[in-house]
Amino acid sequence: MSNSSNKFAVIGLGNTLRRDDGIGIVILESLLNSCKRERVDYFNFGIASFDLIYKLREYDSVLLIDGLDAGLAAGELKIFELKDISYHLKGPALSTHEFDLKSLFELYKRFELKSKIYVAGIQVQDVSFGDSLSQPLKDSLEHSISETRLFIDKTLLSF
Repeated sequence: MSNSSNKFAVIGLGNTLRRDDGIGIVILESLLNSCKRERVDYFNFGIASFDLIYKLREYDSVLLIDGLDAGLAAGELKIFELKDISYHLKGPALSTHEFDLKSLFELYKRFELKSKIYVAGIQVQDVSFGDSLSQPLKDSLEHSISETRLFIDKTLLSF
């Protein structure tokens, strides 16, 4: 973890060529354009990689934004701590790309990361090839952005 105190990151995950799977990147880009905050670093990690684990170590708190398949209503946003993943989500697939949230959770435990990691997960409907969001995600996009922005202000920046 970083020697500097109160260091925060917001990280978008997803594949923008797989329709709803790109929702994490869409929300991240909106946040960058509308509410960039001091003390918060923003990163586009796309479909993620092991580099993400090393990036997480640099921050006290991190918010990951990602599309997920958790049996919720399409477009529904759920924000939770990564350590609570098994309590909040059901179903075999928590993420819609190769480096999923379950894998990240296992690596988080294995590497004994000290960062507090939150996940803003948005239920996907369609992850077929294409570059536009499904209608339910388009309809809920502004709500997801405003709730994510509110979470950043009230939780990450309340220290």
